[in-house]
Amino acid sequence: MNIRDFEYLVSLAEHKHFRKAAEACFVSQPTLSGQIRKLEDELGTALLERSSRKVLFTDAGLLLVGQAKKILAEVKQFTEMASAQGDSMEGPIHIGFIPTVGPYLMPLIVPKIKQDFPDLELFLYEAQTHQLVAQLEEGKLDCLILAAVKETEHFKELEIYEEPLMIAVPENHPWGELSSFDMQKLNGNTVLSLGDGHCLRDQALGYCFAAGAEDDQRFKATSLETLRNMVAAGSGITLLPELAVPHEKSKDGVSYIPAENPRPCRKLVLAYRPGSPFKPRFESLARYISDCLN
Repeated sequence: MNIRDFEYLVSLAEHKHFRKAAEACFVSQPTLSGQIRKLEDELGTALLERSSRKVLFTDAGLLLVGQAKKILAEVKQFTEMASAQGDSMEGPIHIGFIPTVGPYLMPLIVPKIKQDFPDLELFLYEAQTHQLVAQLEEGKLDCLILAAVKETEHFKELEIYEEPLMIAVPENHPWGELSSFDMQKLNGNTVLSLGDGHCLRDQALGYCFAAGAEDDQRFKATSLETLRNMVAAGSGITLLPELAVPHEKSKDGVSYIPAENPRPCRKLVLAYRPGSPFKPRFESLARYISDCLN
């Protein structure tokens, strides 16, 4: 058995389809299928249920898939440690980011990074927090840029920016002309929010619930832009992160108000695996992004 066999096994577990798994590994389907069967013979145990039309793993197969992922992550780290680029801003770097950060932060920093670090090759991936955490653990991503949550506590975290959350109300709302907003005014009101899976949902609602507000159960947004459009249509009020807010106080039917008592915010961090040899690079990148935002 070899490392390539582990890659075939993990790819098959992820795609649940022989052809798609083979394409992801850049080999033919017969090659991948033959190597999986050869691995079974070598291990002396069945990894797949051959009688099923679907790709179903046996209990032993699922156990070995988990171990194969760990092995591949260790191999990647071994390769990185052998590299001389750990403390330099050059070479490839795979960065994951959440949907409530990426569309607003990346346009600000990516052009500057490319200009100041032309030898740094950026690969960017957008997904929800739980998906990014899994990809970082498996070694598919080098680091994450996201809001600090419980799921990221076991990684190393470098603080980038403490981002305020602002109240967004329809432009003709009685609160629309306020220069600042007392969060206690939310008592007894309902607020629009993102759907499950978005870490910002829990962060924003935590502040709203503490002030006595309720979550509007009639609607759950899939993006910040959907939330913004619902507010513009007069369907409710919400909290939006500062990076997603325009410079104007009011724009396209929405008024944005800084909030206080307490000041709602979230902590944006760069997270990476504790054993990564690229710690100096991540520290340089985190400082650079922080300087761009402050």
